[in-house]
Parts: sequence; structure tokens; C-alpha cells
Amino acid sequence: MTIRLTAAQAMVRYLANQMNEDHQTFIAGCWAIFGHGNVAGLGEALHGVQARLPTYRGHNEQAMAHAAIAYAKQLKRKRAMMATSSIGPGATNMVTAAALAHVNRLPVLLVPGDVFATRGPDPVLQQVESFGDGTISANDCFRPVSRYFDRITRPEQLLTALPRAMAMMTDPATCGPVTLAFCQDIQAQAYDFPRSFFEPHVWRMRRIRPDDAEVAEAAEAIRGAARPVIIAGGGVHYSDAEADLVAFAEAHQIPVVETQAGKSSLPWDHPLNLGPIGVTGASSANSICAAADVVIGVGTRFQDFTTGSWDLFQNPDRRLISLNVQAYDTTKHGAMPLVCDARRGIEALGAALTGYTATPPAASVKADWFAAVDPLTAAPEEDSNALPTDMQVIGAVQRAAGPDTVVMCAAGTMPGELHKLWKAGRPMSYHMEYGYSCMGYEIAGALAIKLAEPDRDVICFTGDGTYLMMNSELATAAMMGLKITIVVTDNRGFGCINRLQLATGGEEFNNLLDTAVHETPSHIDFVGHARALGAEAVKAASIAELEAALTQAKEAAGPFVVVIDTDPYPSTEAGGSWWEVAVPEVSERKEVQAARRAYEAAVEARNGR
Repeated sequence: MTIRLTAAQAMVRYLANQMNEDHQTFIAGCWAIFGHGNVAGLGEALHGVQARLPTYRGHNEQAMAHAAIAYAKQLKRKRAMMATSSIGPGATNMVTAAALAHVNRLPVLLVPGDVFATRGPDPVLQQVESFGDGTISANDCFRPVSRYFDRITRPEQLLTALPRAMAMMTDPATCGPVTLAFCQDIQAQAYDFPRSFFEPHVWRMRRIRPDDAEVAEAAEAIRGAARPVIIAGGGVHYSDAEADLVAFAEAHQIPVVETQAGKSSLPWDHPLNLGPIGVTGASSANSICAAADVVIGVGTRFQDFTTGSWDLFQNPDRRLISLNVQAYDTTKHGAMPLVCDARRGIEALGAALTGYTATPPAASVKADWFAAVDPLTAAPEEDSNALPTDMQVIGAVQRAAGPDTVVMCAAGTMPGELHKLWKAGRPMSYHMEYGYSCMGYEIAGALAIKLAEPDRDVICFTGDGTYLMMNSELATAAMMGLKITIVVTDNRGFGCINRLQLATGGEEFNNLLDTAVHETPSHIDFVGHARALGAEAVKAASIAELEAALTQAKEAAGPFVVVIDTDPYPSTEAGGSWWEVAVPEVSERKEVQAARRAYEAAVEARNGR
């Protein structure tokens, strides 16, 4: 039995019948900006399935793909979204988002329009031509940042391409972006598809069990450890292994430290949660890692911010165990591999370690950390006329937050400060895109978190630089009536990179607006701009006014923006670790020469361990 459909109709009908284990449609909706390359084919097809596969209109293709990715992240990869654009700039706008999803191992289905398969109107409007390869289009830019890439040049190719796409997005080991470049004439072409192709299908998230020999080897190493430590990465969340990790840590008294993606795996006040690790980590966590003789990574890819550019683990006898669903991650830096789902791996290790307990760090290690940083987030004296710090802003938001609050961010100063200072009370209450640290993710991501979990109180931190880079989805949030709170910290430029510039011996240059060369000084009215996009917005002149505004935000019906001027220079000095940023080997500036000497010494010390 067959049914005659256009290729575009077949695609969306198929997707509307692909279910997750909870019998929800895996593709929860489609973000779309229509152009000549997708409006006639996919546009007509999406209109016909709105009840099962709703379509949301974005204002920027990159931002709408960010929204799709944030949705999947907040729902622990159990559901995903689709994003479609026309051929040309709409398509290439999504390449950055594809890279973000690729780095963060998050599912998203990208369907850009493509050239005519028949090559009749050649070159078609917006076609990128290669002088040496007639098969190339702009969509080939997606190849290196897609887990699976295909170009649909015949309707019947969907019979193999779509199941492959679904398999890729629902496999924890290969999860990531899928790009199906859809030739615009083929979208409209009809074919007699088998009716069986559109029958509902349930995709189960595979839980890979560990190899017995790998479990035994890892358990033996842990049993011989005097100072083991667990690094909780994002895989803990994606495996729903938070409770299992708590039970494992408690049973064996092994301290846990958290990456940006793994933060909130344990409640912040759990005695065995020693806090954030790495460049933006706590002294409590980093001191434990420096002395650790066995480091157990659970669902982490060990990027340089986590490992302090591999300088953090300073015990010369330390051994590294990497528990990860992706084999590629398990052998980094000579680690003992444990290829498995996080929950299944924790269960297996727990059974193999019956009777083993380590000696946990003294309670003072954690207490000393909070004694050092809690004053930074406290409200300033009422008569203070100094600009607020980012740390004080975090403190104000923390005091306003409730048990259902999700805080989110992506780039600039705030990710580091939030990693150190934010006290996350429950799993997934902390949403940080720091794998790609992409400016512009924030507002789009915040609205997607609210779509994913409507009952949550979503608070987005963004700097003025990021806000200026991509704010268009604030209008989308307003039109959709999504209640989110956005805190814009205005330090008049790129304060985070300005501090890095100074730390590497550079002169302040091209980062802060007030130190850059401009004919006319900037006077940006963020409040007026946010209101023009449809949000409620206020300017807070102090931390006290910020707290009052956050109370006001609770009563808002849609997006609420609070703007506060902040000092671009202070940051949390406590904690942290070395991060390798190459300093020029030759410079006339004494500050750069000194920074280079310090850099060379740090590299030599690391390489000598």
C-alpha cells in the first residue's frame, strides 16, 4: 500500500510519527524562517501537520536553531526540534548553531533549502558556485559540524535518510546535529511512499552496559586509591543518573566536583559536592583534584576549562578513569576506558566496590571556600556609590530565585562567575552552554527552556555585548507570551576579554566601548530597545533596585528585562586554575614580556609533571 505525497509532506508526516520512550513526538516542533528555498515545499507541508508538529517563527536563523538546541538540552535530549531555512544566507546562518550542537553533543534537525536537483535554473538565486565541483552548494558548510549530513536529491532518498537521522539523534553515543539539505524542487516533487513508512515508531535511548573487564580494572584502581575524586559532567544529566551519583558518592564517600555541563548533578550544599572544577572552579574542588590519585570522569569530555589545560591534576601518580558513552572520550590522556551509559556504569562500579569507602575531605575545605566567596555576593552598603559587581548581581538573583528557578547563560563574564558562585539546588536548574560558549545563545535559549518546561521560572544572564549581538528572539518571546526574566549587565563592552587582554600583558584595546576609538561615544538605551521589541523593561540603579525589579518581574505576563550598569574590572579572585592562552613571544611592551615569561614557566611546569 502506498500514499502519494510530496517529499516535503512525507518528511514532516514521518517526523510527526517518531516517538520517544514517553510516547511523545521526538521532534517537538519546527522553527522556521521561510524563503524561496523552502516556503513552497516545506512551508505548505508544515502547515498541514500543525496539530502534531507545530511551527514557530523565528527572527534570526542562528537564534532559532539555538532555541531548538536549548530545548533539547533542557529536556536531557529526550526530545528535540527541527529548524528550516531557505537556501543561501538563511542556511549559512545556522552553521554556527550546528557547531554549537556538535560540540555539546545535542540533537537538532537542520533542514536548509538547497539548489535545484535538476539544475534547470542554474545558478539559482543565492546559489554558491564552485568552479571545480558542480555538486557543492553553501550547505556543504554543514558537513564538518554535522554528525550526519545528507542531500536529498530524490524523494525516495527520504526512506533511508530519515531513519538514519533519527538513529543519530537518539543514540547517546553519536547524538548531535543532523543536516538534511533539501533540494527545493525535490521538496515539491511527488512520490508513492509506502504507508508503513509513516507508522508510529518508538526510539529508545540506548543504555550501554560496561564491559566486565573494564569495570574490574576501574574498580581495582579505585580500591587502591587514597584520594579519589569524581568529575560530574553533562552525561550525568543526560543519563538521568543524578540520584545514582549521589548514592554512589555517599556509599563510598568519594567527593564530587562539577563541570559547567555537570553543575547541579548534586545539590550545592551536599557535603560531598566540593563545587566547580577547573579554570572557573572553586579552591575546594581544585585542591582536591590537584592531590587526587584517581580521577573518575563521568560523562565529561575533559575540555581545557575543566582540566586547567591539563595542569590541574598534579599528583604524579594519579590515574584517570573515563566513564563515557562515547568511546572517543574514554581514552583521552591515557585514561582507563569505561564505555557505558553513566547510570549503568555507576551501578556496575558500585557493585564492584562493595565495602570500599574513601576518606572524604575535611568539612573545612568546603566551608573555607564559601567563607571566601559569600561576601562577594552579599548586597553592598546602601550608601555605596560604586558600580555593582557581577558577583553582587548574582547574589541578588540568587536571593530572588526559588526552587523552580532555572538560570542560564552562555558567554562573557557570567559563565565563570556563575560556575563559581551560583548555588544550584536541583538537577537542571543550571543551564550553561559553555562547550561552544556562543554569544547570542542566551535569549533564544531562555525562551526555549520556558517552552520545554513551562512551569519553571527562567532567568537569563546576558551582557550588553551579547545582547547587542543577538536580541531578536526577545520579540519572539514577547509575541509567544513566554514569561522569562533577562538580566542585562551593562559593563560597556566585552569586559571578560578585556580582563584577559590585560592579564596577558596587552593594553586595553578594542574591547570596552569607552577605551575604543569611536567618533561618537555610545549611548545605548537597552531599556528602550527591549520595550520596543515588546518586553517589559526597567533600569536598576543599584543592587537594591535590582532586587525590587526581580520581584516586579514575577508578576509580568511575558518577557521582563532588567538592565543594570556593572563594573567591568572585578572578578572572583578566589579559586580558578591556570588556563593556557598563548602570549606573544616577541613584543616591545614590558608587560607582554613579563606575561610571556610567566606563560613559559607555566607550560614548562605542566609538561614536566
